[in-house]
Amino acid sequence: MPDILLNGALKQVTSDFTVAALVKELNLENKKLAVEVNMEIIPRSQFEQHILKSGDKVEVIHAVGGG
Repeated sequence: MPDILLNGALKQVTSDFTVAALVKELNLENKKLAVEVNMEIIPRSQFEQHILKSGDKVEVIHAVGGG
């Protein structure tokens, strides 16, 4: 199984794991967020097509409201 670095922590993923699958697994669907893979922002329109590879460094940042 491939390993990625997700927000600084090692995570195992399947060989065909997409950004969309990651967002779903993190329960962040329909949230305002940004996903960066190897220092490149992945547009939401490409989440389904972008397959994560072993060694990818992934940062997921989601907006949290508050006052």
